[in-house]
Amino acid sequence: MSLLTVSNIETLYFDRIYALRGVSIEVREGTIFTVLGPNGAGKTTLLKTIAGLIKDQPKKGTIEFDGRRIERWSAERVAALGIVYVPEDRGLFRELTVAENLELGLWGRRDNSIARDLEAVFRMFPVLRERSRQQAESLSGGEQQMLSIGRAMLRRPRLLMLDEPSHGLTPQIATMVYDALATISMTGSTILLVEQNARLALRVAHEGIILEAGRVVLQGTAQEIGQNDDVRDLYLGVGEPGTSATGWRLYRKRRRW
Repeated sequence: MSLLTVSNIETLYFDRIYALRGVSIEVREGTIFTVLGPNGAGKTTLLKTIAGLIKDQPKKGTIEFDGRRIERWSAERVAALGIVYVPEDRGLFRELTVAENLELGLWGRRDNSIARDLEAVFRMFPVLRERSRQQAESLSGGEQQMLSIGRAMLRRPRLLMLDEPSHGLTPQIATMVYDALATISMTGSTILLVEQNARLALRVAHEGIILEAGRVVLQGTAQEIGQNDDVRDLYLGVGEPGTSATGWRLYRKRRRW
């Protein structure tokens, strides 16, 4: 069953610069869907358009969440549906402590599961319990990413949208963060993941697309995308480019999309 359906959306900046052109995705409930592509491809714009963070956009197309049309809704109305967006800069209040940032994730909740959910975050990211009295700005990049994801999980998202969660992290910490995302997915949350590190994203994702210059150039299951020759060459670095007799690359093969 599809939780999120984006159909042929076009997002413009200043009413004349196309950031997205006819983009469509379908995210099934309980899965991880990844959006891959280079800088400037429109990946962040896609998340912001869904989240209602770009006023009066998309200009064309539709966005449905759990069967409801939500395109051009305000960010507050979108968030109220259970769509939580974690931006690339993590969106933390750096002058507040770890505990205070987590408390903001609990804002407005009146249910009886708060203590259990908080404990689940600490089990997933034990360092947050250890650093609970430290200011967020004193954390390492990896710890800040864990805090941003932990705070988002306290909102009990139906759809968790993350923008470049591996950005600026060491390979070891990035792998730890992605292991956590796989665990979160198994608890029932649906994840829409924007990433440049295709290798990490495809390891945990079920389906995805390649976005270039605001257009979808490839879509399919994570396995299908990972086995595509162009993806292997351009994004995974395991293709077979043309080389000279001494091993130097002579050209980059022409993409087939």
